[in-house]
Amino acid sequence: MVVPVVIDTDPGQDDAVAILVALAARDQLDVRAITTVAGNVGVEKTTANAIRICDLAGRTDVPVFAGADRPLVFPLQTAEFVCGADGLAGADLPQPGRPADAGHAVEQLITIARGCDPGLLTICALGPLTNIALALRLAPDIAGRIDRIVMMGGARDLGNMTPAAEFNVYCDPHAAAIVLSSGVPVVMFGLHVTLDAVPEQAEMEAIAALGNRTSRVVHGMLSRPRPGGLGTAGHPMHDPCTVAWLLWPDLFDGRDCHVHVETGDGPLRGRTTIDWNGRLGLPPNAHVIGSIDARALFANVTECLARLP
Repeated sequence: MVVPVVIDTDPGQDDAVAILVALAARDQLDVRAITTVAGNVGVEKTTANAIRICDLAGRTDVPVFAGADRPLVFPLQTAEFVCGADGLAGADLPQPGRPADAGHAVEQLITIARGCDPGLLTICALGPLTNIALALRLAPDIAGRIDRIVMMGGARDLGNMTPAAEFNVYCDPHAAAIVLSSGVPVVMFGLHVTLDAVPEQAEMEAIAALGNRTSRVVHGMLSRPRPGGLGTAGHPMHDPCTVAWLLWPDLFDGRDCHVHVETGDGPLRGRTTIDWNGRLGLPPNAHVIGSIDARALFANVTECLARLP
């Protein structure tokens, strides 16, 4: 069965790779829309980047809707220090060839969810969860229509925005708390697993050897200089893990856990306390992925990139 998917995103280099893999897997994923949110850079740039990525993949048929331009409560903090001024440093992509589609991302999430048969729609959440939280609050009925939200966010151990918090959840912790309390099944990819998804030199060479335009762009993004203090010397493919889980779930292992999000404006802001060993006695609200076969992941990602222009 081809799974209907909405990708909610703030591209971002690893977001770009996730989107490209999803667009390449047309036999398994029906990307109904890409909705954008402020995060890595402001929403005008994340929207332009989503369109640029679709243009690169030759998928101008996929609508792109601009969404929330700020978190629910806190001021927006972006991540140009990692992603570059436009969010896609190293990609060297032309400006978008079309404007965003008419309509707000939150409204479109609601419309698409209501238009799908219950239990079919998957949302891949690659950035702050602002759009998704707003949709669930404005239209709580859609919680029963979404099959699952597969999110990149949080950390079982150290964060990358602060010692306590991963960037996406730090950016909008209130939205993350809403999503995790919504009753929608959540599959969670935190830094404790995505930091293992770093390409080795041979895998970088295999991507470059594809020789197509997409592979050149991806190689440029993954070979750019990386700031220190982020946990790895290479560029982890945080966000592609979410799409990979839909395509190749046997590459991952995890367990059901209760996850608490710290929403206070202090040094623990955005911390995800993951009750990995069930010590709190609280009901699980997420399936937390704990391990990944990174070598198989990159082999499969490379095969997907080979299908694109």
